[in-house]
Amino acid sequence: MALTRDFKKTVVARVERDPKFAKELLHEATTLLISGEAETARAILRDLVNATLGFEQLAKLTDVPSKSLHRMLSPKGNPSMDNLAAIFGAVSRKIARGTRDTRQRKVA
Repeated sequence: MALTRDFKKTVVARVERDPKFAKELLHEATTLLISGEAETARAILRDLVNATLGFEQLAKLTDVPSKSLHRMLSPKGNPSMDNLAAIFGAVSRKIARGTRDTRQRKVA
């Protein structure tokens, strides 16, 4: 029996119940990106996508295939500035509206 929850599931649960936490994670991802810590920024952004929109919904909002979005936010991803802006914008709007969603999201 495991003593701890999976980290990704913990982040999803916290983001869903605490909008301030979600906003702070988005702020941290932005700060890290500006500071040159792109890999860590992408990891946080990936966790936020999983906790808020899910990659399929993000794909619809950004007109970018979900597989491409997964690659962009991977440790070795290299998203364009336009794609990053679209991702940050979609996540930011979702956080502003609230993150709770009745559908089940697959945590990637």
